[in-house]
Amino acid sequence: MTTKEYIQSGKAVLGIEFGSTRIKAVLIDEENKPIAQGSHEWENQLVDGLWTYSTEAIWYGLQDCYADLRKNVLKQYDTEIEILGAIGISAMMHGYMAFNSKQEILVPFRTWRNTNTADAAAELSKLFNYNIPLRWSISHLYQAILNNEEHVKDIDFQTTLAGFIHWQLTGKKVLGVGDASGMIPVDPETKDYNAKMVEQFDNLIAPKGFSWKLRDIFPEVLVAGKNAGFLTPEGALKLDVSGHLKAGIPLCPPEGDAGTGMTATNAVKQRTGNVSAGTSSFSMIVLEKDLSKPNEMIDMVTTPDGSLVAMVHCNNCTSDINAWVKLFKEYQELLGVPVDMNEVYGKLYNNALKGDPDCGGVLAYNYISGEPVTGLAEGRPLVVRSANDKFNLANFIRTNLYATVAVLKLGNDVLFKEEQVKVDRITGHGGLFKTPGVGQRILAAALNSPISVMETAGEGGAWGIALLAAYVINNPKGLNLADYLDKVVFAGNTGVEIAPTPEDVEGFNKYIEVYKAGLAIEKAAVENKK
Repeated sequence: MTTKEYIQSGKAVLGIEFGSTRIKAVLIDEENKPIAQGSHEWENQLVDGLWTYSTEAIWYGLQDCYADLRKNVLKQYDTEIEILGAIGISAMMHGYMAFNSKQEILVPFRTWRNTNTADAAAELSKLFNYNIPLRWSISHLYQAILNNEEHVKDIDFQTTLAGFIHWQLTGKKVLGVGDASGMIPVDPETKDYNAKMVEQFDNLIAPKGFSWKLRDIFPEVLVAGKNAGFLTPEGALKLDVSGHLKAGIPLCPPEGDAGTGMTATNAVKQRTGNVSAGTSSFSMIVLEKDLSKPNEMIDMVTTPDGSLVAMVHCNNCTSDINAWVKLFKEYQELLGVPVDMNEVYGKLYNNALKGDPDCGGVLAYNYISGEPVTGLAEGRPLVVRSANDKFNLANFIRTNLYATVAVLKLGNDVLFKEEQVKVDRITGHGGLFKTPGVGQRILAAALNSPISVMETAGEGGAWGIALLAAYVINNPKGLNLADYLDKVVFAGNTGVEIAPTPEDVEGFNKYIEVYKAGLAIEKAAVENKK
């Protein structure tokens, strides 16, 4: 079959992921390779002190992204998308979307980026004896209860962004186990919400007299490979406003961006891991056993098939260094020099490798927003140096590159040094790795571990959720997810690996000690610059 005939046969599989700055759609063929893409740029808004996306922006973004995909399919293959083999929906994890019985959203969507839930997260962490991050859905729910918010009594359904879109497309109130593990902890044995913690929470809020219990309002949990419903006629029109797309298409369980990142990097097997580095960053290490004790730097989530994962999530990654690179772009434009942003990044990043392994003492904090791992509710981007430090272009860019993964290192040091976690392969993906070899080398030095990058890493989470959708319909041998990815999708491809050099590791270790000591400067900046 030609690609056009394959699309017309209705066998192509669609994955859509809602990222922080872009909604992306990827259409894949029978070999799991992308054959068409669509996208929509968007930005969160700070409304009444909370980061949000309006429901209007969510629907417009989804429809515009799909329309862009449809336009590209028409242009490339001269055909319409009428039917699909399967669809998958993914989105940034956690946050808070609460609805009443009329399916009306009760308060604006509260995203993962909000750090207003410190009291709730601390109290729940103590109650459960388990680290409950600020951005988790249960933290947002309990903080609303602590704040005596009027809407809480009217909650009929609470879900994540991916769960919301899936519900509206299918009518099914379900969630993939990976995304569900960011609502409240999941028991890896039952692949469902931790029953003891659910009971503890219900008992905690019982005096409030709400008409609901937690399981009444939380979505049903499904593991990868399960059918999660079918596209309804109403859902088809919500996705494709042109009316060409037909109902009846199966959907896989909706997942979070962490799960799709693991899938897209073939990192769902125990002793594998991946690092996603873009607007935010997170590392995911699939564990052989639970950690010895809770740690506030480590979030415990699961793979899309329910295996336990240690996650280090950092709110800040490439936004600040991108802002610096734009300054160099402006300088070039002042000189009247044509600007190719890929060339600007390439020149600056590669030149950074000529800098001192410890950045010559120059220090950077890339905190555009708060950073829970280092205990900061707000951020102030900073570059700090003394008169004797080696301040040159290479060290300046290098320290800003180090800053993109410095917080990630702090969390992973707990895993590798304190918990003695073993990992065979870590794969990187995301914008930090777009300039070949540079981000890889920096991350390898930070984690003191070889880092692999695959050619497909740039396809990202939309490709990952497309793979999970294909797994529902294209697995005749009944393989588990790890084997399906290994044998069917990646077929032994492990990418290009870069190992850390002793000099880089020693330099990063020196840098991180200065970084930790300098956190007092960052805290002072937050306290004194309003």
